[in-house]
This record gives sequence, structure tokens and C-alpha cells, in this order.
Amino acid sequence: MKRSGRSLDDVFEAQIQVLAITLRPHTVANYRYCVRKFLAYLHANFPHMHEVSQLHRDPHILGWLRSLCQQDPPLRNYTRSQLLVQLRRVLRDLADNGHQISWDLIRPEDFPPHDHFLPRPLSAEDDQRLQQQLQETDTLLSGALRLIRATGIRAQECADLPLDCLHHLGEQQTALHVPLGKLHSERWVPIDEQTQRIVARIVELRALAPAAWLANSDGFLLPRRGGRHPVYDMLCHALAQAAQGAGCTGRVTLHRLRHTYATEMVRLGISLPALMRILGHKDINMTLRYVDVVQLDLQREFHQARRNIASLHSIPQLPLPSPALPAHADLSTIREAIATVRHLLQLFHAELQDHSARRKIRRLTQRLLNISRELDHVTSK
Repeated sequence: MKRSGRSLDDVFEAQIQVLAITLRPHTVANYRYCVRKFLAYLHANFPHMHEVSQLHRDPHILGWLRSLCQQDPPLRNYTRSQLLVQLRRVLRDLADNGHQISWDLIRPEDFPPHDHFLPRPLSAEDDQRLQQQLQETDTLLSGALRLIRATGIRAQECADLPLDCLHHLGEQQTALHVPLGKLHSERWVPIDEQTQRIVARIVELRALAPAAWLANSDGFLLPRRGGRHPVYDMLCHALAQAAQGAGCTGRVTLHRLRHTYATEMVRLGISLPALMRILGHKDINMTLRYVDVVQLDLQREFHQARRNIASLHSIPQLPLPSPALPAHADLSTIREAIATVRHLLQLFHAELQDHSARRKIRRLTQRLLNISRELDHVTSK
């Protein structure tokens, strides 16, 4: 058992230092923020609490949960969930290290439901105006924004692109190499000739940038100018100016460019598994959240389905050989009738879109062929 005597702040900070051994600095900063937020609540509401062993689910944890729900402005469900995940990790690590606290101070029922949001791609008009505005501006930052829109990469991934990010995979096949990103995976994004020209223009403008910008930017496509995060801030500012100049409606963010790219790809017919790989997602459900099905798409899909149904159930008009049926029929006439029906079924089969209906028509055609062959045996007898 751990020796008592250290303050709550010291115990939690020591555990944060342990996490810092394996986690990234930004992640450690998030854990430290969560712990400090929790300790501030304890110090304000339970000033006589000094040791970890005094920590209980009720009233300490439940009281903190209520305080999160009562904040003004209110916290998003996602933010509250992240705080709970981080604090739960620290508390369980403390319990595993010998501190006398319960292992289940934070339980599954404490987590709020996930936030559900609709994707917000740009409208076709805003997208066209914005791309035109960025092309006319023709600066290093506008080129980076055009690249984000043309490839669907994240803004931070754009800031981390290497100078030699283009790779030729074969004849007329080029891909953009996106290094380790948000989900700790790298990928290759297919690009066309227009996107290659965007990258080439960025390289040209990069060479004209001030020397101070390029001092710490060896190997990066975009000059760092003080680090990674300032690049992100400059991209946000440049996008806001371009959107205002283009007359776009609503607030245009960097991530909306990614939503717009994903929605455009789906409308062009790309499969969801392929889009998942291009966007760098590990779960197809993440990709589905980026795909916007607008009312125009619903109308188009509905009417296309109605046309397919009409084609599926259309009955061909068979031409009658004569106004009246013959008084008697011979084998030759029957064979001609079967051949005519088989020919009409083959024509009908070519117009069908439904695979199940096409299989049924093929089986019927084969049966008629078998009947015609049986008639040959009748003749030979």
C-alpha cells in the first residue's frame, strides 16, 4: 500500500508523469487539464479532503459529473465523455498502483450519449465560388486550401506534408503521400493532373517565401513559421478571408472542405470502402458521417428506382402471326413459336437491371430450349 502524506495534487501529478512516458505531449496535456479541472472542483467543494483514499463515487465523482452538466455555456457530450475517459484512466492506474480507491468510481452509465451531427459540405454554388476565389488569390496559403479541398486531407496533415509528397505509382498514376496523422497511420491519396499542378504551384510559391519562414521548414511542403500550430491558424484565417471574398453563406471551416470532398466523391460513384481508405478512417461508420445525402440526391435516387421498377415489370407485346389462330398446328409451327418467344425473352433480358429477374429470364429461356430439343425426339420417333 502506498504511504500516505502526499497531497492530492502531488499524487495525481505523479501519475500524469507516468503517462508522459508513453503518451504524446499533446495527449498528456489533455490529461493534465482534466485532472486539474477535477481537483479544482474537489478543492472548492471538499476543502478538508487531502488523501486519495478519501475519494468516493458519491458525493465526489457524482458531484463532479453534475457540475459538468451545469456549466455555462454547456459542454458538448463529446467533451464530457473525453473528460470522463481521461479521469477514469488516471483513477484506475492509481488503484492498480496500490492506492486505496475503488476501481469503478466512473461507470459506463455515467457517459452521456454520443453527439449526432449532420455533415455540412459546401453547396455546389459556394464550393465553386470559393475555389475560384482561391485560384485568383494565388498565394501559398490559398494553394494549401485548394490542396485540402482537392484531396480531402486534414488541415494538420496538410501542414505536415513532406516536400516530396508526390509519388508516381505508374503510367499516369500519381498519389499524394500523407504521413502519420490523427489515427497514427499513413496513406496514399490518388490525385489527378490538376492537383499535381496545385502542388507544383505551392512549391514555386514556397521558394519565394521569406528566409525566416523557411529556417525551420526543411523537408516540409508548407513553411512552418514558428511551428505546426501557427500554420493551422494561418490556414483558418486565409479560409475565412477567401470565403468572405467569395460571398459564401454561413461559416466555412477547414473541415467543411473535407466534408465537401467526401460528398463529391460519393456522388461521383466511389465506393465507401475506397473512400474510407482515402480519408484515412479506420471505421466505415466514421466515413458515413462525412457523406451528405441531400434532398436532391434523394429525389434522383427515388425516380431512378421507379424507372427500374417500370422496366422490371414491363411486358413485351408479342406479335400475332395472324388475326386468328390456325385450326391445327404442326411441329414446325410450334418450333417457330418457341424460337420467337426465346428471341423476345433474350431482348427483354438485355434491358433488365435487376440481377434476380435476369436469372429467372435465363432459366425460362433454357426451359424453352429444352422443350424445342424434346420436340426433335418426338419427330425422330
